[in-house]
Amino acid sequence: MSAAPAHLWIWVTLFAAAVQTLRFMLQKHLAGARLSVGGATFSRFLFGFPLAALVAVAFLSVTATPWPHLSAAFWGFVLAGGAAQVAATFLTVALFSMRNFAVGVAFTKTETVQVALFSAVILGEWVGPLGWIGILIGMVGVLLLTKQPGAARLNLRAVVYGVGAGALFGLSSIFYRGATLELQTLNFFARAIVALACATFAQSIGMALYLRLREPGELHRVISAWRSTIWVGIAGVLGSAGWFTAFSLQNAAFVRALGQVEIVFTLLASVLVFHERLHRREAIGIALVVGSLVVIVLAGTR
Repeated sequence: MSAAPAHLWIWVTLFAAAVQTLRFMLQKHLAGARLSVGGATFSRFLFGFPLAALVAVAFLSVTATPWPHLSAAFWGFVLAGGAAQVAATFLTVALFSMRNFAVGVAFTKTETVQVALFSAVILGEWVGPLGWIGILIGMVGVLLLTKQPGAARLNLRAVVYGVGAGALFGLSSIFYRGATLELQTLNFFARAIVALACATFAQSIGMALYLRLREPGELHRVISAWRSTIWVGIAGVLGSAGWFTAFSLQNAAFVRALGQVEIVFTLLASVLVFHERLHRREAIGIALVVGSLVVIVLAGTR
């Protein structure tokens, strides 16, 4: 098994962040499909799983790679990561129904710090002093970018939801990284795409059961709205493929920290596409995030 180029994780992470930004833009159009939060979340996995499975089978066939043994530890990581990701998504969406929700959303950005801690505790992977400097600078920059007027007053429930969502997103990254490490005999991309196919399969089954029990009729609405939702599913699985590939190459703490560039992409898209004004606070936030990315890249390639 040949080693991947040392800097490949950087480009893969940037790709994943860019595609995720595209997915968020596409999701704005789902309002017309009249889907619930659960339905919109399910559509991402429903249409993403077949594509991930097809790519996994095709890649293993073309490279003459036998289907790997999927250990209990692998499935434990996959199921835990999938459950954490879905729960984090629900918590994040719940924030939008609260007053001062921006406070909670800002607290989800503590994810990068939590990922670094979880990575050390669960996987024994440390980021080092330089990595911590980059992570903390980036978090300050992201907090500046997510701060909104009138959101200064703390709302305890929003804070709890925000920190909880950040923790769950962080845990999902660590568990997905752990799943790829269980497939060390495979090429880095094979590890990523097999883990992704298994994760989206489990999430599709879990979300389908949830909707069947808790939201009667929503499964039919998701399938009926496939023309609107399929593109979100495709963008979602492409972005996830990027994240999983990056996790197979590098410590999840570095990947998620570098992935903060996503918020810069989103802000720039709002300025360039929707011609919104860039405020001084946002310019400072972008500068801090970009500066942190340089530090993180240096730390991650040492």
